Amino acid sequence: MLWLTWRQFRAQAITAVSALVALAVLYGVTGVQLAHLYHASGLAGCHPRADCGRLASTFTSQLGPHYKVLLDLGTVVVYLVPALIGVFWGAPLVAREIESGTFRLAWNQSVTRRRWLAVKLAVVGLAAMATAGLLSLIMSWWAAPIAQASQIPGSTSFPMGAAGRLDPLVFGSEGIAPIGYAAFAVALGVAAGVLIRRTVPAMATTLAGFAAVQVVWPLLVRPHLISPAKVITRVNPNSNNIGLTFNANGTLTINSSWHQPGAWLLSNQTITPDGKVFRGANSKACSNPNNFHACTNWLASQHLRQLISYQPASRFWAFQWYETAIFIVLAAALAWLCGWLITRRGAA
Repeated sequence: MLWLTWRQFRAQAITAVSALVALAVLYGVTGVQLAHLYHASGLAGCHPRADCGRLASTFTSQLGPHYKVLLDLGTVVVYLVPALIGVFWGAPLVAREIESGTFRLAWNQSVTRRRWLAVKLAVVGLAAMATAGLLSLIMSWWAAPIAQASQIPGSTSFPMGAAGRLDPLVFGSEGIAPIGYAAFAVALGVAAGVLIRRTVPAMATTLAGFAAVQVVWPLLVRPHLISPAKVITRVNPNSNNIGLTFNANGTLTINSSWHQPGAWLLSNQTITPDGKVFRGANSKACSNPNNFHACTNWLASQHLRQLISYQPASRFWAFQWYETAIFIVLAAALAWLCGWLITRRGAA
């Protein structure tokens, strides 16, 4: 059964290996150049009390546009690979055999349905996890200098986004999370094939389902895997980080900015001394746009504060482990469901 599964899967395996080799060469050559620039900038041995922010800004400003292209390309590829694996490896794995009727030959050769499914899932699932893991390893190694520079206080350039590696658009392209995504994608594809029993509809369902999870998860689930950190600061109306907006109805609202290198900002609210959200106010002092000084004095008298909820950069690996474990558990649950359905219902 193992040999037969390999024979059926070897074309996909060869394609995956070829793509990994090509990417390894491309990112290996440019990654060495990127690492050389990083060490030449002095960031590697920068003392905490030194002007590391200036060095980080200088380093990122020296990166040519092709590094940005490679970073974006690698991010897209790592996100796409689990989805493609689920669509082209997982969905046809069982659906194609059920649709063509070739499953009967295996089941009539003293191979139990559970073993038949278990071997297929093991071979393809492990191959998917290895592919995603190696691809993520390549990108994590290549982007490490950029990630380290983006987390240094005072850096004025953030190629990976203000939230660094915790940015929802970047997080799933590094670390071990893609391994969990790949395992889940395969299991989701197989489950769709077992339930729908037709290859093309199962592939479409897998793509839609996985895409929905990848959109909903970072927005609604990931922020709550770990209780966010919170900080309250005083609002200084004279600060450059404060923006004042005069609405059409004469109401004044405050837009306060906040930044911590590599932190994922979840919410930023201006609150009153009694803890209520400041929704805006009408003030005679701020009715004249030309008298900005009087307006800022009035705002200072309101003793407003800024309530910030965020995830610090130091929690990157904690999120990676939690998320990977959850997706592997979900994959195991889907695999169990597939085994139960095949044993209970068969394919007739």
